Order: sequence, then C-alpha cells, then structure tokens
Amino acid sequence: MPPLNRTMTPGEWTLLVVLSVLWGGSFFFTGVALRALPPLTLVVLRVGIAALILHLVVRAAGLAMPRDGRDWAAFLGMGLLNNVLPFCLIVWGQTRIPSGLAAILNATTPLFTVVVAHVLTTDERMTRNRLAGVLLGFCGVAVMVGPAVLAGAGTDGLGQVAILAAALSYACAGVYGRRFREMGVPPLVTACGQVTVSSLLLLPPALLIDRPWTLPMPGVPVWGAVLGLAVLSTALAYVLFFRLLASAGATNIVLVTFLIPVSAVLLGTLVLGESLDVRHALGMALIGCGLAAIDGRLPTALRARLRPAAHRS
Repeated sequence: MPPLNRTMTPGEWTLLVVLSVLWGGSFFFTGVALRALPPLTLVVLRVGIAALILHLVVRAAGLAMPRDGRDWAAFLGMGLLNNVLPFCLIVWGQTRIPSGLAAILNATTPLFTVVVAHVLTTDERMTRNRLAGVLLGFCGVAVMVGPAVLAGAGTDGLGQVAILAAALSYACAGVYGRRFREMGVPPLVTACGQVTVSSLLLLPPALLIDRPWTLPMPGVPVWGAVLGLAVLSTALAYVLFFRLLASAGATNIVLVTFLIPVSAVLLGTLVLGESLDVRHALGMALIGCGLAAIDGRLPTALRARLRPAAHRS
C-alpha cells in the first residue's frame, strides 16, 4: 500500500476537483428542493435514493455487499460520523446562524483533520507545509464568503458550536474511514454501505418530525433537484470520496472543503449569471496558495531555486 502522508498525484487532484464540483452543486440543488421539502425529508430522500442507486451499481459491477457484522458495524460508524451527525447539526445550526458564517465554520474541517490525523495515525503527521496550507485555505474561504457575515458571529453561540461539531465529525469520519482500505472493502461497496445505514438511521426522525405524507406533492423542478442531490452530489460523490480516501488519506480528502466554495461561486457565475466579486478572486488565490503549500511541490521547487542563488551571493 502506498504511504498516505505524501504528495497527491495529478489524477487524485483531478478527482478532488470533480468531487468539489459535485458537492458545490449540492448548494444549488438544495436551494431548489427546500422550497417544497423540509430539511430532514430532503436528507432522507438524498441518501435513500443514493442507496438504491448504489445497490444497483454494486450488483451491476459484479460485487456483493458484505454479510460480515464487522463490516456493517464499520458502515454504521461511518454513517454516523459522515452523514447523520453532521447533516443534523448543520441543518439545525443553519436555522440559527447565517449560511455564510456556517460556511466559514465548516471550513475548519481540514484544521480539525490535521490535528485528529496527527494524534490518531502514524502516517498522516502534521507538517509545516500542511498546517500553513490549511490556514491559508481557511483564510481564503473566509475572504470569499465576506466579512459581512461576521457581524452575526456573536448572535447564537449554540448554532456556531453545532457547525463546529459537524466539522469535527467530518474530520473524525475522514480518519475513521481509513479502515475500509485496510479491510479490503471496495470504495463502491463502502459508499453503498454508508448511505444505506444513514438512510435507515435518518428515516424514523424524518417521519416523526416532518410527517412527509402530509406535504403537497412537489413539482418537477423539485424532483429534478432531489435527483441531482442523490445521483450526483451523493451516490457519485461518495464513490469518489472513498476512492480518494483509500489512496490519498484523510488530511488530503478534506481539502475538498476549501474547493467547494470555489466550485459553488464558479457554478453560480457560469450557470446562474451571478457576478464574480474581487473578494471571490482574492479568496480563490489564497485557497490556491494553500493547496500549493499542502501539495509541497511548488514550495520545494522554489526553495531549490533560491538555494543556489543564496550560495552565489
């Protein structure tokens, strides 16, 4: 197995960008779907439809879902850490604080992951480049979202704690999910098992709280958004997520948190005709510098070029 505390390959960076587009697009789909569906019902439809699709894909690929209780216990842990807890915390937190502030707080996920992975693993240790890159990326997200949202930073402490707890849960999920690589479970099967367990866990509270059978039937645009969330932003996204997690490690996979706002802004500009502000460009530049620092190749090349110049002087 290749070491995880390493520079990602061009192919892995490409998959990370694709994953950021899939999850960045989820903001558009969610915005459309929430016009007619309550949050918990939408989450259940998202993971439930994704689970059905992935079961069909697993069978079509000639794979089989495991029958070992140990595998399903691991799926349960991953579903709790990566879906159930963060989804519920974020939905509740966003009812109390602005979405922009929530985005900034959610961008602490790589910071938490660097710390969690450093403490709990031996092959994803914290490095100067990685820490500097994560801090630059976080600043880039904060600049992109804009300083206006910080005016509400003191309005609701519990809402902010909920989003930070969700970010910590995502960080723990990234480290916890490494076990599937060691267990030999294919990424496609892991993605299917996670969303299956998440669907079963989230269905009862959605039925009790939202009572979806009492809701009016959503229109075609809403169902299209739900399918976009389920097929693209969940089923396909989680297959890529677990494939990257197995090859690139926890601290690399959560860098997608920095790229999601970039994808969301670019999609809004290209698809919805929204304006691209100076702060968006500056934020993207900071995020790019952060990712370059984490990748390590550019800083290493610059140091190598500067060293001979320093010797000549």
